Amino acid sequence: MSVLIFSGGLDSTTLLWFLAKVEKHRRIHALTFNYGQRHLKEIEHARKIVEFARNDGIDVEHKIVNISSIKDLISVGALAGNEEVPKAHYEDVAQRATIVPNRNMILLSIAVGYAVKIGANAVYYSAHRGDYANYPDCRKEFVKAMDTAVYLANIFTPVEIRAPFIDMDKAEIVRLGLKLGVPYELTWTCYEGRERPCLSCGACIERTEAFLLNGVKDPLLSDDEWEKAVKIYERMKK
Repeated sequence: MSVLIFSGGLDSTTLLWFLAKVEKHRRIHALTFNYGQRHLKEIEHARKIVEFARNDGIDVEHKIVNISSIKDLISVGALAGNEEVPKAHYEDVAQRATIVPNRNMILLSIAVGYAVKIGANAVYYSAHRGDYANYPDCRKEFVKAMDTAVYLANIFTPVEIRAPFIDMDKAEIVRLGLKLGVPYELTWTCYEGRERPCLSCGACIERTEAFLLNGVKDPLLSDDEWEKAVKIYERMKK
């Protein structure tokens, strides 16, 4: 039994299938957080993915955790504050505007408390190598330090922090997910959170690159959207 921080995005959805199909976890407790993010649309997608997962034989319990009252405390940047979402390559320094202060530490801490309550021995999240440039709480050093802190805080009921994709980039994650039959057409990545992906924020650019490197079209997009996304990616990459 394990706890998964589950956004409904490409990475955490792949991790759900990885835990179920590769590591053979019998029950996965997925937590989706509403922390007042701009792209609340991801929560709607998380619900759809969980329904699909259950039909695919995955034993997953899903909770939507509303902590939106903290928004006033962390309302800076483009995702939790009022700044515009930067339209730049995902490794560009401009993407630091999308950092939500201490987000992963907050979400992991809550997830650990839940893990202790239900008797789970690990909390998983989908940090990966592509996040290193601009997100300090997705780096190996953070995972190691957080795991140590969680152990010390819960020494009588130990819980581990695990990030199986920490040495993978998004293209490698997509490659794995394609083999596992992950329903990428149901996932949501765009930071804008509008009706359709903007195709030009850092998250969309990285997603386009991941599918391009695997030689497949992003199944979330129409043919016209995909053609546009590729052109935007090629322009941003220069």
